[in-house]
Amino acid sequence: MPNSLMYMQDNFVVLETNQPEQFLTASELLDKLKIVLEGLNFQDLPPDLQKFDVVEDQAKYLIDTTCSLDIGPGKYLQWYAVRLEK
Repeated sequence: MPNSLMYMQDNFVVLETNQPEQFLTASELLDKLKIVLEGLNFQDLPPDLQKFDVVEDQAKYLIDTTCSLDIGPGKYLQWYAVRLEK
């Protein structure tokens, strides 16, 4: 039986064009994705995101289903769940 800790997504490492890697909590990543999504044209979003009218729903969907977002030519935004030990 899989350990439930494998499915916890409390922390993420975020990789972005011309930026150092960042470690964000789930709520911080949600806020970051909302800001990025608000800056993109609705028509430029992938079709699966266009079915959501609310930016927060789009951001939650991204966190739950993928680990990257195309934000333009030569640019990238990627995030990966990580477990941080103290």
